[in-house]
Amino acid sequence: MDKYQNKYRIKTTRLQNWDYGANAPYFVTICTANRKHFFGQVVNGEMQLSEIGRMAATFWLAIPEHFPFVQLDAFVIMPNHVHGIIVINKADDRQCKDTGYGKDTKSCVSTKNQFGPQSKNLASIVRGFKIGVKKYATLHQINFTWQSLYHDHIIRNDIAYQRIHDYILNNPAKWEEDKFHK
Repeated sequence: MDKYQNKYRIKTTRLQNWDYGANAPYFVTICTANRKHFFGQVVNGEMQLSEIGRMAATFWLAIPEHFPFVQLDAFVIMPNHVHGIIVINKADDRQCKDTGYGKDTKSCVSTKNQFGPQSKNLASIVRGFKIGVKKYATLHQINFTWQSLYHDHIIRNDIAYQRIHDYILNNPAKWEEDKFHK
């Protein structure tokens, strides 16, 4: 573990030099604390959602209401985790300057979220989702907690997209083989 301000901290799993606010499809996995089965159970290869599981699905589907630049793709609520593809699709995530070489000629560079608390990026989307579920649980006296971190993967091509998409949709049927199954 690394130290920051004399305190131990977990080293980031984020890809260095990548702007997590950039337009791209992201595969995310968000787990419950200690991988406890809060969201329901898999019965005959199909997920049977609990009350908090149904609310997790509702909050997931509401993400674009809070982040209009997000498109949701395949997702599944499993007993102790959520898998989903979040597509960040901002109308223009680049800053462009007119080069002076023609009416439509512009020089564009990607902008980076560099400073302080960030919004309009993957972390803020996941944070908002997790807060929504936790707040619902607290208001309804459900003893629920999330794992503090989440896993993400930038989907870089169609082959990876199809593999991940199929993995998500087939996750309940393969629950017994899943690394999150206990």
